[in-house]
Amino acid sequence: MLRTVAALLLAAGLACAAAPAAAPTRVIPPGVSVAGIRVGGLSAEPARQRVETAFSRPVLISYRHKTMRISPRQVAAAIGVDSAVTSALAATPRSDIALPIRYSGTKLAKLVDYLAHRFDRAAVDTTVVGADGNGPQFTPTKTGLAVDRKTMRAALGQLLQQSTRPPLQLITHPVQPNVTPANYGPVIVITRSANTLVLYDGTQVVQSFHVATGQARYPTPSGLWHIVTMQRNPWWYPPTQDDWAKGLKPVPPGPDNPLGTRWMGLDAAGVGIHGTDAPASIGYSVSHGCIRMQVPEAEWLFEHVRVGTPVVIL
Repeated sequence: MLRTVAALLLAAGLACAAAPAAAPTRVIPPGVSVAGIRVGGLSAEPARQRVETAFSRPVLISYRHKTMRISPRQVAAAIGVDSAVTSALAATPRSDIALPIRYSGTKLAKLVDYLAHRFDRAAVDTTVVGADGNGPQFTPTKTGLAVDRKTMRAALGQLLQQSTRPPLQLITHPVQPNVTPANYGPVIVITRSANTLVLYDGTQVVQSFHVATGQARYPTPSGLWHIVTMQRNPWWYPPTQDDWAKGLKPVPPGPDNPLGTRWMGLDAAGVGIHGTDAPASIGYSVSHGCIRMQVPEAEWLFEHVRVGTPVVIL
């Protein structure tokens, strides 16, 4: 019995002596980094975790007092950490190993489009709201804002490639209004008390004319109107709703046409600016509501306005 136990112990001792020692854990040489992240002295798994942690941090986008967190997952960002760690293990000391990084350009573009949808602000053009003795009155313009989509896509793409991710300011540019008082274009201001019509180009006087306006019974309507129709050599049709026009017949184009050769109709019912076959009426309040001009002056004005031109009647 004792001999048998001794034999077994001897055999076990010989087996232990024959077993090879466990291989030491491989570590990355000193000073080695992966995409700027120090991994020297680490084994494979800790190095992998350090790199993955650094590149999983969100990108911060700041605008005024707001900060948005953009996760790399939102653009399907992925890193080739396995190949990078393998290269780091075999690298010479103080090497910097490149890290393969990829992301979805389509998703990145959609992300920037979302930022633009959220922060873009359209410019506000001026409009005419009235007039006074100094000319047309305009609403104030307002500069807009637009996200610089191309630059933001490039900047976000660069940050996704970096292990250090400082906050990125939202990149924008101002959007100027298209229409300002200076470039507004034609505006007509008619003063009934003086029987005058002044054409402005924005804020600048272009030309002024004496006109005839409505008599007390048929006054030219005050307010802000617009030219809505323009006709050369128009027909005149009697306004059947007015007593003074009963029994009158339409008048074709020609020297006896009450509208002259040009008609610029307003969105005030039945009212327009036109020439006249009664030039002696100019300067007086004698019309049935329309604004009469000398025929050559109406023809000139016709060429310097357009449908939509504001007409302010004071």
